[in-house]
Amino acid sequence: MFITSKFAKLDLSTLILVTCLVSIGTLAIHGATADTHLAGLQINYLYLFGAFCIPMLMIALIDYKVLLGKLAYLLYGMSIGMLVLVKFVGEHINGASRWLSLGSFQLQPSELAKISTVLLIAHVLGKREGRELRFIQDLLPVCGIFVLPFVLILQQPDLGTALVFVGILLSMLWVGNIRAIYMILILGTVIASIGTILWLFNADFELLSKIVKPHQMSRIQVFLDPTSDPDKSWHVKNAMTAIGAGGLSGSEGVYVRRGFIPYAYSDSIYVVIGENYGFIGSAVLLLLYLLLVYRMIFIAMDSRERAGSYLVVGFIAMLIFQVSVNIGMHIGLLPLTGISLPFISYGGSSLLSNILAIGLVLSVKVHKDEIFIEPSEK
Repeated sequence: MFITSKFAKLDLSTLILVTCLVSIGTLAIHGATADTHLAGLQINYLYLFGAFCIPMLMIALIDYKVLLGKLAYLLYGMSIGMLVLVKFVGEHINGASRWLSLGSFQLQPSELAKISTVLLIAHVLGKREGRELRFIQDLLPVCGIFVLPFVLILQQPDLGTALVFVGILLSMLWVGNIRAIYMILILGTVIASIGTILWLFNADFELLSKIVKPHQMSRIQVFLDPTSDPDKSWHVKNAMTAIGAGGLSGSEGVYVRRGFIPYAYSDSIYVVIGENYGFIGSAVLLLLYLLLVYRMIFIAMDSRERAGSYLVVGFIAMLIFQVSVNIGMHIGLLPLTGISLPFISYGGSSLLSNILAIGLVLSVKVHKDEIFIEPSEK
C-alpha cells in the first residue's frame, strides 16, 4: 500500500512528455542510421531507456532528502574520483578522453557529475532556507563545488559539457538568493571573457591561438568567419542547408542519408529532425521541451522544501542549456561544440543522466508533503 500510494503521486504529465521525447529520438535515430552499418541502433536506444526507467522509478520513490547531506558529498566525491580516473585510464576517442569502459558500456563520468553537483549545491543552498547568500560562508563553497568538475571536464577536453555547469551554477545561485552585485560580477566576468576572445580574434590572433586549444580555435574561427576555412565550416553549412531543405513538413533526408552530417545519430540529431520532419517536426519537439520545463517549474514552485526547489531548478537549467546550445550551433547561432540533445541524441551516459534527473524531479513531487528527519536528529 505504501509503495502504491507513492506511485499514485508520480507526475504523469512529466512521464508522458519524457516518453514522447524518447519516441521522437527513436524515430530520429532510425532515420539517421537506416541503410548504414549502424542500422538498428534505435533498438539499443529503446533497450537503454527501458533499463534506465528502473533506477528512475526507484529514485522517484525514495525521498530525495535522503540523497542530500552526507550522501550528497559522497556522490560528489565519487564523481570527482571518476573524472580523475578518466585522465589515467579513460578511453581516448576523437582526440578526447571522456569515457570509462565498463564491459560493452562506455560511461561518461562528466554526465553523472552533473547530477551529483546539482545535488550538493542544492544541499548547500538549502541550508540557508532562502536567506541572502553570504560571500565567504556560502558563495565561495558553492563556486568551489562547481570549479572542480568544471576544470577536470575542461581538461578532457569537453568544453560543451563544462559550459553546462556554468548554466547550472548561475541558475541555482540566482534562485538561491545571491546578492545582485555578486551576480553582476559573475555575469560581467563571463561577458568580459567572451569579449576578450572576440577582441583577440581581430587584434591578436596569434596570442589567442596560444590560449585556446587548436580544435576550439578552429570552431571559433569558423563561427566568426565561415569563409576563412570552407573545409572546417562544411559541417555547419550542411546542417543549416539540411534543416532549410526540410521546409514545412520535411523532405527525403538527402543530406543525412548521404552522410553529409557527421554524428547525425548523436550530437547532430536535430538536423535529422529538421530535414526529415521540417518546421512542424522541430516545432513539436520544442513544444514538448517547453511543456516539460513548465511541469518542472510547477514542481519546483510546489515544493515545500527549498532544497527540493533548488534541485529541480538545477535540472531545468541543465535541460534548457543543452537544448539551446545543441539547436543553436546547428542553425549558426552558436559555435559548434559537442553537446547532446536531451532524450533525443543516442548516448547511454547522456540518457542515463537525464533519466536520473527526471527521477529526482519526480521524487520532489512525490515527497513534497513529507517531513524528513535525519537519523542524528531522532
